[in-house]
Amino acid sequence: MRIAAVGDVHLGSDSRGLFRPALAQLPGRADVLLLAGDLTRCGTVEEARVVADEFGDLGIPVVAVLGNHDHHGDAPEAVARTLCDSGILVLEGTTVTLDVKGVSLGIAGTIGFGGGFAGHSGSAFGERMMRDFIGRTMALAESLRTGLDSLHTDIKVALTHYSPTPDTLRGEPREIYPFLGSYLLAEAIDSADTDLAVHGHAHAGTEHGATPGGIRVRNVAQPVIRAAYALYRINPRRVQNPRRVPRPLTAGRSGRRGSTES
Repeated sequence: MRIAAVGDVHLGSDSRGLFRPALAQLPGRADVLLLAGDLTRCGTVEEARVVADEFGDLGIPVVAVLGNHDHHGDAPEAVARTLCDSGILVLEGTTVTLDVKGVSLGIAGTIGFGGGFAGHSGSAFGERMMRDFIGRTMALAESLRTGLDSLHTDIKVALTHYSPTPDTLRGEPREIYPFLGSYLLAEAIDSADTDLAVHGHAHAGTEHGATPGGIRVRNVAQPVIRAAYALYRINPRRVQNPRRVPRPLTAGRSGRRGSTES
């Protein structure tokens, strides 16, 4: 199974044509494309239309979650509808099962949320705002757990925007870790026999990491992978140590980006 993934592309109304040329050959290289949130700059429908034009109708399934930028315009439902109208499937506490040449791929997705990591996390105690903050993380992590548990597929992938592990945040200031992810997402991933977890959000982070249970985690924020997408190869029920081999980036006046492969 060849899984392409990217997040944090932050497309605006002036971004048309930025990614599309680099995606032209994607159907020959990947079986599915995962978008790990922050697809727009400010969460407007106009920006979502640009995302739809760039990533829709690629010839392979495209599955996405939204990010915090996609919520900024207070219209995440409209953003999601715009993407869905172009054939991009947007997950939030939901799942999708794809059949690729007789191999089943199950994807469970949620934006996730912050809160921090084991030993350095917030708790649902005290002021109402703090309880609401951690309560949101708990609810979304539980939706991810439920979704992953419901999948009975050859390969199982967790798709989030926020990180499930501090491993892939290395490079970011430690002071902001609680706003970049939560260990509760990792607990959901570890409990469900997941094969791979993909996220974005941490622009200055690190690509490779793992949950406490040893599930491989990949930060595919575009500023981290520095390409139109990263490509990971996975065998059913097992991740064969996916390592990316960089390909040269194509850079021109249009700002086109190349690809990388595992």
